[in-house]
Amino acid sequence: MRVWITRPLTEAVEARARDALDVEFRTETTPLDRDELHRALTEFDIVVPTLGDQFSAEVFGAVPQPRCRLLANFGVGYNHIDVAAAGASGIAVTNTPGAVTDATADIALTLLLMTARRAGEGERLVRAGNWQGWHPTQMLGHHVTGKRLGVVGMGRIGQAIAQRCHFGFGMEVSYLARSPKELSFPATQADDLRGLAASVDFLVIAVPGGAETTHLINADVLAAMKPSALLINIARGEVVDEAALISALQAGQIAGAGLDVYEFEPKVPDALIGMQNVTLLPHLGTATEEVRTAMGHMALDNVAACIAGQDLPNLVS
Repeated sequence: MRVWITRPLTEAVEARARDALDVEFRTETTPLDRDELHRALTEFDIVVPTLGDQFSAEVFGAVPQPRCRLLANFGVGYNHIDVAAAGASGIAVTNTPGAVTDATADIALTLLLMTARRAGEGERLVRAGNWQGWHPTQMLGHHVTGKRLGVVGMGRIGQAIAQRCHFGFGMEVSYLARSPKELSFPATQADDLRGLAASVDFLVIAVPGGAETTHLINADVLAAMKPSALLINIARGEVVDEAALISALQAGQIAGAGLDVYEFEPKVPDALIGMQNVTLLPHLGTATEEVRTAMGHMALDNVAACIAGQDLPNLVS
């Protein structure tokens, strides 16, 4: 079976793929364009796509009889793939859950601490040569220990974030989820999103992307937050209405934000770039050698199972 890997992967993953598969590696780091999406479905039996490769219903509809039988997505999120349309075309979709949990939770804590303690702003001050020395009221930020954390989405990643905040910083945890969770630490399930937003000091977004969660964090939710509260997003950019977030920050409705993802990624609005109370990271959630290698091996495990005619380990469709 012919396999196409749509982005450069770590050396260990590419070596395994080269040894075991009839594989073509795409060297560009940008998402597939329309012609490439068509090629993926017509020239390959298995494709390993990732974030940004927009396999929409329209793309599937343009190829009535695809050669492709599996999209072995590199990443836990697969909102860039219309899973129902893929299934209707006879194409299975898999992902890489679990491998990303700890690294993504770590980035959430990085953003929370950087934004609360004004670390990015402080580093810029030092690098610009403008620091004039310590004094008692220099760059006063937000204390983290003992504060209230709200987690929107209490899956693997949400739980890992909450666990770090509870055990590491003694935070009181509340969360929003479809059903109660059995947790190893005390946490309260909120009745609704606005109520959760109004009650916490840090609101962390950890839901999957997709139509159901697009603009879940909107002007109404942001208006409910405390003026001293911070918003942290490590989920998908489109979960937050970016225009509403900018307005809330400009109006002082919330104290700041820490973002690893953006609604129109990789475009980041100039308004956000110009705000000192916003921490901006370039989608670093899973960016460690170990994690990206684990993700790659998990994707290749799904590829190997498909070739062998076995059950797919991480089937989402």
